[in-house]
Amino acid sequence: MLTLILEGVVLGLTLATFFGFGPAFFSLVQTSVHRGFWPAVLLALGIFLNDFLMVVLCLMGAVQIVTEPSNYLWFGIASGVVLIIFGLVTYTRKVVSEGDENPELPVKISGPRWFTYIAKGFFMNIINPFVWVFWIGVVVGISARLGGDEKELTYFFGGTLITVFASDILKAYAAFSIKRFLNDKVIGYFNKTAGIGLTGFGVFLIIKVIWQHLI
Repeated sequence: MLTLILEGVVLGLTLATFFGFGPAFFSLVQTSVHRGFWPAVLLALGIFLNDFLMVVLCLMGAVQIVTEPSNYLWFGIASGVVLIIFGLVTYTRKVVSEGDENPELPVKISGPRWFTYIAKGFFMNIINPFVWVFWIGVVVGISARLGGDEKELTYFFGGTLITVFASDILKAYAAFSIKRFLNDKVIGYFNKTAGIGLTGFGVFLIIKVIWQHLI
């Protein structure tokens, strides 16, 4: 059991280090800097819930709808367009000064706002078809290796998902920690950088899915 959990942790660290700098990362850090640590944690929770759902669906074999060649093209284009819109909104967002507000105090989220952050994290991850492809490859490979043993698969992917979630929280905390050293002008530049990053991912996604469809 412990060996499987540790192997899952290694995969989670690999995913967070080498594949953890996509659209969700830009959104996570931007939220932490612009909105605060706890909203970013809620965003990370949404990403975690989406990863969990993807693993479950992959194990159930329900991802064929998304990965069907005829659907993959339009799904990829639509996802790219959404990312571009997110990027443009982020790029043009104006920084609102917090005045004398203490950044050390927890961010209070009232009404339905908390759910908005969770939904955004979930949505930012689910619209990326490459995330689906990644999880399909991992789940198929690990399932074959473990002979489809449900208990062993639970240990392995439990270690993976919890590690990715913890790494996202650390990224959010790191971004929030440096916020006190940033003025409105620097945060504005950061928003523009995040916006360019999200827009770039959207354009890249559209070009790649069209290219794959053509070849």
